[in-house]
Amino acid sequence: MDMAISFKTSSFSVCNTNTRAISSSPFPLSKQLFGLSLSSTSSSPSLATAKTALKFSSRNPIRRQPIKCAVSEAAETTAAKKSQLMRRSDIRNIAIVAHVDHGKTTLVDAMLKQAKVFRDNQFVQERIMDSNDLERERGITILSKNTSITYKDTKINVIDTPGHSDFGGEVERILNMVEGILLVVDSVEGPMPQTRFVLKKALEFGHAVVVVVNKIDRPSARPDFVINSTFELFIELNATDEQCDFQAIYASGIKGKAGLSPENLAEDLGPLFEAIIRCIPGPRIDKDGALQMLATNLEYDEHKGRIAIGRLHAGTLRRGTDVKVCTTEDSCRYARVSELFVYEKFNRVPAESVEAGDICAVCGIDDIQIGETIADKVSGMPLPAIMVEEPTVKMAFSINTSPFVGREGKYVTSRNLRDRLYRELERNLAMKVEDGETADTFIVSGRGTLHITILIENMRREGYEFTVGPPKVINKKVNDKLLEPYEIATVEVPEEHMGSVVELLGKRRGQMIDMQGVGSEGTTLLKYRIPTRGLLGLRNAILTASRGTAILNTIFDSYGPWAGDINTRDQGSLVAFENGTSTSYAICSSQERGQMFVGPGVDVYKGQIVGIHQRPGDLSLNVCKKKAATNVRSNKEQTVVLDTPLDYSLDDCIEYIQEDELVEVTPLSIRMCKNPKIGKKTR
Repeated sequence: MDMAISFKTSSFSVCNTNTRAISSSPFPLSKQLFGLSLSSTSSSPSLATAKTALKFSSRNPIRRQPIKCAVSEAAETTAAKKSQLMRRSDIRNIAIVAHVDHGKTTLVDAMLKQAKVFRDNQFVQERIMDSNDLERERGITILSKNTSITYKDTKINVIDTPGHSDFGGEVERILNMVEGILLVVDSVEGPMPQTRFVLKKALEFGHAVVVVVNKIDRPSARPDFVINSTFELFIELNATDEQCDFQAIYASGIKGKAGLSPENLAEDLGPLFEAIIRCIPGPRIDKDGALQMLATNLEYDEHKGRIAIGRLHAGTLRRGTDVKVCTTEDSCRYARVSELFVYEKFNRVPAESVEAGDICAVCGIDDIQIGETIADKVSGMPLPAIMVEEPTVKMAFSINTSPFVGREGKYVTSRNLRDRLYRELERNLAMKVEDGETADTFIVSGRGTLHITILIENMRREGYEFTVGPPKVINKKVNDKLLEPYEIATVEVPEEHMGSVVELLGKRRGQMIDMQGVGSEGTTLLKYRIPTRGLLGLRNAILTASRGTAILNTIFDSYGPWAGDINTRDQGSLVAFENGTSTSYAICSSQERGQMFVGPGVDVYKGQIVGIHQRPGDLSLNVCKKKAATNVRSNKEQTVVLDTPLDYSLDDCIEYIQEDELVEVTPLSIRMCKNPKIGKKTR
């Protein structure tokens, strides 16, 4: 073990040591690593011989009392209340959090399989927790989901959370249900922007943290660097001494192995399960107190109706009980719990009663909202409401007014659109919807363009047909000064493309904070503080500038002064000026003007955007023109060679459009068109 990190109450010290230095220390037969003491009989102990002697290290060498393993004092309540509260030792509530693609859903898969959640002969697909079609297609977690596993008579409730900061609203409320988090960090990349975002929230709640260095089997893994970077991040986020004394576990989620050192992994995830039980405390409950449960998530079932999910904070909840549903002390109503479920393995299992500390699902309260408290009918008091950060981006949703309206969609009216958008608010706390200037327009605000794009994609799959305008940032006015949201953007780019990426970010009013080399592959990490406006449409531009090699990650930072005008697109659009079907003859001449979105044989309408103009300003052209039929014959027909049309996804279209353009969304098609209500800018 080449690295030892020792923590003291008053100061932190990180030191590199070797076996000789250890053997000359006051405790020659032990090594300390993040609160663990591995004892052995030799001066250079191996993990294999030390397994049997795994025990807690002591801050005080004289009094051998086991230390708390990363439990923050910030979570403790007043002394008077402590005497009433007790900890449940048979339950652990944990959330698994990580940056996108650091492997948390794969790690949950391995945990479920090793805890024998499934039968031996049962077929189990990959990424079990990503049950949503959209999550599987995009390879990201969008909605948080619950499951539970049992390890050595201890029930571990596991919640898989999203990695994107756009879905931060999911993470913020989930942290209300747990006492600790597994922070999964990639063994090469180390802590990334979203890691910082979620960790900051967890430390504010005072949760215990177990750091899992995942993908340790990668050839370029650098676990020492990752642990040091994570430790620096803890200090930067004002973590307490106890929180900084975190337990580090090294794992390979895809192989289902974990260990206390990167070189010596066990054959299973046993060390990880042991660390969860040892380092994350059981829920602190008031067993004999009045019933209190905070609804932190909602699901809907066709037969059972609305299902509220949350953790029971106090008392005992029984099936058929009359309860009080409170938002504040003044606004309460009465309801009855018709059915009660707990999470056993991967399923919801009916239960007659649930004790404080466990996570459960409650049916029978049809109008319950996220953030409301299910309390005792007589003496129940509401718990503090869930606080979620404000949205930063808004988009205008309106009914489809194109000539192709109603061809593919099932729901096309403004009433259908209004009902669906306001229904989204019941589950999506970080989103806001308000009426627009006209009766058929609605302004939807979210945490980022991805947050709103996922809603659009879900709606089109449900059969809705509508149009959306370009994303706009939500500005604030403070003391007559205009403030706009800023984000921290990190770009990983090969050195040969760094110049063009730096130039692009500079044009968008970005200010460089940091630049450093990453790994041995000649990759540079650029860190910028940039207005959110400058990020709109940036992802495609960076991919083009870097030949598809750059990786862009962003996270909201703060509001700052208005940065000035930003030009996000230099080229205009090619616009069809009549209705009809596109022809090879017309597209052959049109593609000389720019890149086309449509191929031959596609129905188009007047005002539809059919391509990108190679110059600034829009250009109207006829893509439906047919070759004139004359009586002049030639020996050989002219061969028409067409370029492959650009295939833009929903995200690409929303990044592309400008102020006078719209995206038309239907269940089968995504088209772009000019906004008929805004004057033309054609050449």
